Amino acid sequence: MRLENKVAIVTGAASGIGNEIARTFYREGAKVVIADLKGAAEAAKQIDGTGKRAMGVDMDVTNEDQVNAGTLQAAKTFGSVDILVSNAGIQTVEPLDQFKFADWKKLLAIHLDGAFLTTRAALQQMYKQGSGGSIIYMGSVHSKEASVLKAPYVTAKHGLIGLAKVVAKEGAKHGVRANVICPGFVRTPLVEKQIPEQAKELGISEDDVIKKVMLKETVDGEFTTVQDVAETALFFASFGSNALTGQSLVVSHGWFMQ
Repeated sequence: MRLENKVAIVTGAASGIGNEIARTFYREGAKVVIADLKGAAEAAKQIDGTGKRAMGVDMDVTNEDQVNAGTLQAAKTFGSVDILVSNAGIQTVEPLDQFKFADWKKLLAIHLDGAFLTTRAALQQMYKQGSGGSIIYMGSVHSKEASVLKAPYVTAKHGLIGLAKVVAKEGAKHGVRANVICPGFVRTPLVEKQIPEQAKELGISEDDVIKKVMLKETVDGEFTTVQDVAETALFFASFGSNALTGQSLVVSHGWFMQ
């Protein structure tokens, strides 16, 4: 029970990686707040039908009022905010010369504006509580490397590392750590959607997208799993000191090696 009595807000947690992180934190004793555009309440009920240690809040991470209200609701309901996992994200695949400005702005808003707004709200609670905290950003191997067709995604994921470093420096005197998880390709609905899109753009089969694009650089031809990412989040969330802060950890079957 490494997170016993800790309160964790996980954005984009109604499904996919965020949901697995919420479930893992719950199993380790945390009270979890699932924040998502839709399905948050139902996802919380599936984790804890009693509602004693899991709750859902409707949250568009680009909406300042919703972020502030949801964070305050979590603190009032469970008594604190100790962990934030900024996980909400989308993907749009398109050559840069054809990329719509509206799509560029939407993706950056969700990944970067959302990270800023949720971080600011969480920090305000953590600083007031005076008991420290952990902020975890969902980066990507694309926080380290680039791929074709993903200009705003690569830009945003690189930006999260910079944000985490600033939070690590500013939060240190308050006992708040900040780190970034950088997964390889995880077979979530987000990635499933990319397979036919990339096949069309690159003029190759969907099977070749998987083998020759997504998993080509791995050591074993395997997708990273949601469990792999959740265990990494647990490691960051439960680490006992400021020794581990401002860091990014790649979890990618060797897709990227530092």
